[in-house]
Amino acid sequence: MTSPVRRRLILALGAAAMATSLPGCGFQLRGPRPLPFSSIHLGVSTHSDLGSSLRRRILANGNTEVVDDPAKAEVRLEILQNAADREILTLTGAGKVREYELRHTMTFRLVGRNGAEWVAPTTIAAKREYNFDDSQVLAKEQEEALLFRDMQADLVDQLIRRLAAANP
Repeated sequence: MTSPVRRRLILALGAAAMATSLPGCGFQLRGPRPLPFSSIHLGVSTHSDLGSSLRRRILANGNTEVVDDPAKAEVRLEILQNAADREILTLTGAGKVREYELRHTMTFRLVGRNGAEWVAPTTIAAKREYNFDDSQVLAKEQEEALLFRDMQADLVDQLIRRLAAANP
């Protein structure tokens, strides 16, 4: 039987060994990745939720400027499709909705100043499911709105990762 002091010492040594081995295995926290272009024109209104979110994320990377004039931009982001929809997933025995599936898809492409495609048309998607209770309609509408905002944030993250991997 081991003493509590000895057990703590073994746990501390094990934790120290794991902490020193993490950098050696290539583990790295995900942070902002620099974008491979100096300026971009967003093909979406900056007054929309999507446009303002994209603008914030691009500027947070620090090395890319968002310009309003497409002629002055090194690349243009074109949003070809941005659709959110809701579909009934399951019904109760009485024929009332029990679950919905929310989907948000976006198709985009990245075009250089000379017209060459940096990123061919690409579709990214997010989906969520939630239980519906018609006795709590207001709360469920707010939950749905929150889920759509969460999906849009996921799509923006996916889009930024795709832009960071773009090649001219």
